Amino acid sequence: MVLAAAITMVAAVTLAGCGKKSSSSSSVTTTGSTSGNYQGVIENGRYKTSKARGVNTAQNANVYNLKAFESGLTNVSKLVFSTKSYIFQEGQYLSSSTLDNWLGRKTSSNPTGLNPAKGKSSDPNPEYIQQIEEQDYMQQSGNSLKLKGIVIGIGVNSEYTYQKTTDGPNYTKNISNAEVQKQGKLAAAKILKRLRARKDLKNVPIVIALFKQASDDSLVGGNFFAYSKNNGSTISSWKTLNYKAVVLPKASDSTSSNSSDQSDNSNFTNFKTQIQSFFPNLSGVTAQAQYYNNSLSGMNITVTTQFYSETEIQSFTEYIVQAAKKYLPNGIPIEIKIQSSNSIQAVVYRNSGSSSYQSHIFSSY
Repeated sequence: MVLAAAITMVAAVTLAGCGKKSSSSSSVTTTGSTSGNYQGVIENGRYKTSKARGVNTAQNANVYNLKAFESGLTNVSKLVFSTKSYIFQEGQYLSSSTLDNWLGRKTSSNPTGLNPAKGKSSDPNPEYIQQIEEQDYMQQSGNSLKLKGIVIGIGVNSEYTYQKTTDGPNYTKNISNAEVQKQGKLAAAKILKRLRARKDLKNVPIVIALFKQASDDSLVGGNFFAYSKNNGSTISSWKTLNYKAVVLPKASDSTSSNSSDQSDNSNFTNFKTQIQSFFPNLSGVTAQAQYYNNSLSGMNITVTTQFYSETEIQSFTEYIVQAAKKYLPNGIPIEIKIQSSNSIQAVVYRNSGSSSYQSHIFSSY
């Protein structure tokens, strides 16, 4: 969640002194962490950024895909590498130029491209692989950090948009679930083999996770659907992940696939109706709901309106806390962002495992 990420970032600054330091030529510390999150790596007083920083941002037209991919990949990592035993490090083995080449089409000038040659302009082959991210997982070894695992995320398109002529109209090809899985697994096998060709990565466990991208106009991001932990140079086996993200409220309860979906949609609709009756001129109340194994696992809500005073913001925020307690489901993390057209005004949130909501109003001096 956005707020949790912000809190973790603050913790990284304030807890840096609690990290362990290396006696090697470079000074290495860890950021410290909040509960359930990884510590990060600080080298010579600066956060150690990815060697491919910014590549995925440039690749994504839908920011929700980018956010879902990055946060989802960390969640997959937690299934394999415990936050209590491992330290997170941004990817250090795949550079921007390497990923740019891999994400390109395979041509005579780019033999490492994971996407097929374009073919006919009137009916081009889709670009299947949209984004790739590396995460490194470290453990303390004496006075230094040692690489103990790598996680690679691969984002696979569910549709491909193209033009037959320059500045012509856009056309879209839908890519079936079967093809998404096929292309993701083909790319995974190639990437694993390439990583194993590196001397420093021959014996490190490598986890590869596959992500189905949502369409560019979707109001929620895509989902991870499979991952594989590998000790050799070929894919051992795949484990299925059952994630789903939806937008609430739905057009009608009849569009819900099961009774749980219907109940969640109904509860959110009641919450929306309640706060709309309290405050005038709400221009939008929507939610992103995530399901794991068909059970609701988290909800991010955005409330957009126009405020005319600080006291309006305070009163509305307090009312939202009460409405959330009454109508929204228990036992899951929930974040409610209250914003005007120009900026975020307040946030209401409940962390996973907590029974009470917290709120914060962004004021100014």
